[in-house]
Amino acid sequence: MSSTQDKIRLVSRLQQWKPWLIGAAALIIAALLAEALRGLLQEFSYQDLVAAIRSTSATALALAVVATAVSYFSLTGYDHSSLRYVGAQVPYRVVAQSAFIAYALSNTIGLGVLTGGAVRMRLYGAAGIEAGQISRAIAFNAAAFGLGISVVGAAALLWGSTSVAPAIGVPATALQVVAAIILAGAAVLLYLCRSGRERLLFGRIRLRLPSASLALQQLLFSAIDISATAAVLWLLLPPDVIGFPEFVGFFAIAVVLGVLSHVPGGLGVFEAIMLLALKDRMPTESLAAALVLYRLIYYVLPLLLALGLLVIHEVRQGTATAVTRAAVSLSPLLLAAYTLVVGVILLISGVTPATNEATDLLALHVPLPIVEASHFLGSIAGLGLLFVARGMLLRLDAAWWAGLLLGIASFVLALPKGIAISEAVLIGFLVLSLSLSHKQFTRRASLLAQPFTGGWLLSVAVIIGALTGLLFFAYRDVDYTQQLWWQFEFDGHAPRSLRALVAVALLALAIALRQLLRPPTTVLPKSDTEELDRAAEVLRQQPAADACIALMGDKHFLFSDSGNAFMMFGRRGRSWVGLFDPIGPQSEWSELVWRFLERSREQGGRASFYQVRPQTLPVYLDAGLRVFKLGEYASVRLTDFSVKGKSRADLRQAVNRGEREGLSLEILSGPSVRQAMGELRAISDAWLGQHRAAEKGFSLGSFSESYVERLPVAVVRDQQRTVAFATLMATDRKTEASVDLMRHLPGAPNGTMDFLFVKLLQHFQSEGFERFGLGMAPLSGMAQHPLAPGWHRLGRLLFAHGEHFYNFQGLRAFKEKFHPEWEARYLAAPGGMTPLFVLADIAALISGGLRGIISK
Repeated sequence: MSSTQDKIRLVSRLQQWKPWLIGAAALIIAALLAEALRGLLQEFSYQDLVAAIRSTSATALALAVVATAVSYFSLTGYDHSSLRYVGAQVPYRVVAQSAFIAYALSNTIGLGVLTGGAVRMRLYGAAGIEAGQISRAIAFNAAAFGLGISVVGAAALLWGSTSVAPAIGVPATALQVVAAIILAGAAVLLYLCRSGRERLLFGRIRLRLPSASLALQQLLFSAIDISATAAVLWLLLPPDVIGFPEFVGFFAIAVVLGVLSHVPGGLGVFEAIMLLALKDRMPTESLAAALVLYRLIYYVLPLLLALGLLVIHEVRQGTATAVTRAAVSLSPLLLAAYTLVVGVILLISGVTPATNEATDLLALHVPLPIVEASHFLGSIAGLGLLFVARGMLLRLDAAWWAGLLLGIASFVLALPKGIAISEAVLIGFLVLSLSLSHKQFTRRASLLAQPFTGGWLLSVAVIIGALTGLLFFAYRDVDYTQQLWWQFEFDGHAPRSLRALVAVALLALAIALRQLLRPPTTVLPKSDTEELDRAAEVLRQQPAADACIALMGDKHFLFSDSGNAFMMFGRRGRSWVGLFDPIGPQSEWSELVWRFLERSREQGGRASFYQVRPQTLPVYLDAGLRVFKLGEYASVRLTDFSVKGKSRADLRQAVNRGEREGLSLEILSGPSVRQAMGELRAISDAWLGQHRAAEKGFSLGSFSESYVERLPVAVVRDQQRTVAFATLMATDRKTEASVDLMRHLPGAPNGTMDFLFVKLLQHFQSEGFERFGLGMAPLSGMAQHPLAPGWHRLGRLLFAHGEHFYNFQGLRAFKEKFHPEWEARYLAAPGGMTPLFVLADIAALISGGLRGIISK
């Protein structure tokens, strides 16, 4: 047992250090590439690079833009095919909009499956597509991209192996053999797809292949996408220096290695590989200029267009569809990405010299102190935007104001610091976009009070390190002396850049130290009577009956600023687990979720939310969490309920038999519950003794007199003797009713619980309630699809063969007797192994500790 616990602790610690390990790996890769490129960069200067960018023809730029459009159009085909594969019917207009926004965002900031997946969950979910289908479509997309780049890259290697081989030090014959094997494997896969039926691979893995036509269509989209993307860069190169087929081979290798590096967008890794591979084919400055323009055209331009599309939707939102409203709600995510891009551009501008023409013009019309101050403050504003971008991800109103003010200041400073017209245009678009998107930033919280993650601080450190390298590259012909720091001249670009970079580095260090050394906040105490009364007041005004579990008093509360909403949560180890969705007006949910995430992160915890509904998933996706299906919740629509008809014969017979045997139902409340407390306690103790069970907690009620007194109680009497009871959960809204504790004497007549449930359904039906909740059936309703995530496959396995641990199938069968409607319930948590640790902690919270899990 100790060995297993040691392994669990090791895995948990690795998960905790995962961002730092990935960051360290990225730094090592960057250092190796920098060492490899050091000699190469000596072959040209910054001035040569600028001259090469300027010499790029307008025709080449226009053709690159056209190729970008072709690539993004083919990317929409990925989504269209994948949705067809999972059986979802979505209008192409919705697919095109959703796919374009998802790819524009994920291509810019990386983590394509996660970032693009969150966007698709939001937009396709608004279009009525079930979360499981969207997950399978995302998996199909990833597989299609892998297959497509493999096939296109293999075809290019087969064509140009003799040219590629010397650059990577591999014999041409070996490349041809590898390429032929890849193409043969793809051909076999297409042959297997001819029937489109399920296949058994390696005797264990079941995979339903797409039809041959769908597979060919997806492969065609992949080929067009990868070829068009490669064409964007190829068209920007000097003409006739390398053939397109062999260029695609280099391009495919660089893309794959960029993805494997985990660096956002493969930035730096992709460029380094292309420079090293093609250095002997063309002037290095021409290749570097093409790479810079490629990033701007293929990455920044689509991000601008996607943001512009959302701004237009924002203006026209009064007549928007559900999908359009969901798209508009993504504005903070795109604005955060674009703010980060603008911040980096400002910092780059701060460490590179202005043109000679601009310097001469400034010398004639602008005082030197204004030029110096504009350059210095512009760099500080760039650093500020890096941190503001983090606040925009959190939808902070303060981040919106800071971004707007820094944007306006940067726009004003762009001209006096170097006549930076293009920079001013980009900043102006940011200011315009922010000014039209204020209502999407709903959180009233301090910008500096928000914790910056280690990964974010590391990213800023990497950016500053890259800027330092760029500064020394741009001014490598300058002799560095002590006097250089105090030179203030119009053409003193190097001293100006040095001063700006040092200020940026010191300010970033101060912010990082402030975050790393901030004192831990105190943990919220368990709820007291006053808080329980406040929670009860909120509960009465909202529809979800199961939220009444808050009155048990074993959880912490986090109230909104207005006090009209709250969320309840438990804590075990590093797991902070929010139970259900927040309670109260939905307009205050997002703020509560973010505050909960921040508070847990400040204290080194991992935040999650247990048993959340499908309708609220966007709130958690926006917060960067992933969703995992837990099972399905059963509820009976009371307006349609009846015991009449053949399908309800068992329920009708249970009621009739119970009434013949003298069973009756009575609803107790207030003083009546207190008077019957001794009788209820005896029934509860007898039930626990019969089942050899201990009291539960957290998401399940326990027999606590203070808790039971707060709820109505339904009792079943056999003649005058009480034989069973159930605590009832309902609110003043009369939307939903449910039960919590359900216990009976060992000698209660057969069918007592069926009698209890039918009578309760009829009672609440007569009271005008809309539905009656029967609770969740864990692990039921998991996706059967071959591309279903491993989480669903594990769930199906436990549901089918886990009866020794829990009565999964029996519980589902009992609820099915009442012909309920089923609705999915999810766990929202970080990815990786975290959900497994969280679920273990949730089980311990429910059972009162690890011993409770083992002993029931």
